[in-house]
Amino acid sequence: MKVAGFGFRRGAKLESLLAALDAAGGPAGLSAIATVTNKAETDVFLALADHLALPIEAVATDALSSVVVATRSEKSNAMYGTGSLSEAAALIAAGPMATLLSPRAISADSMATCAIAEVTA
Repeated sequence: MKVAGFGFRRGAKLESLLAALDAAGGPAGLSAIATVTNKAETDVFLALADHLALPIEAVATDALSSVVVATRSEKSNAMYGTGSLSEAAALIAAGPMATLLSPRAISADSMATCAIAEVTA
């Protein structure tokens, strides 16, 4: 299973999320997209899921701090207890034994981040 995890600011546009996804390696082979529960039902994330024709995996906030991530954002750490929301969401949603294929990539407008994780059978 291959999952793209996202973090994004309020006011982010679909283009921002798509740019972050492209910077992380693109949508090829994705099984789902993931983010924290409070962002999973936002209009922009629902639009992304619709655009990519992929299901959404909502990750509980309290699960994020238990995941070892590759990068560190002080803002993400303060808000979610993890150095990278996108990396943690991708790893959790991909499942046990998942590894990062792409660490957190940031959209050119700095409104969204994306990381891709995969678990191979």
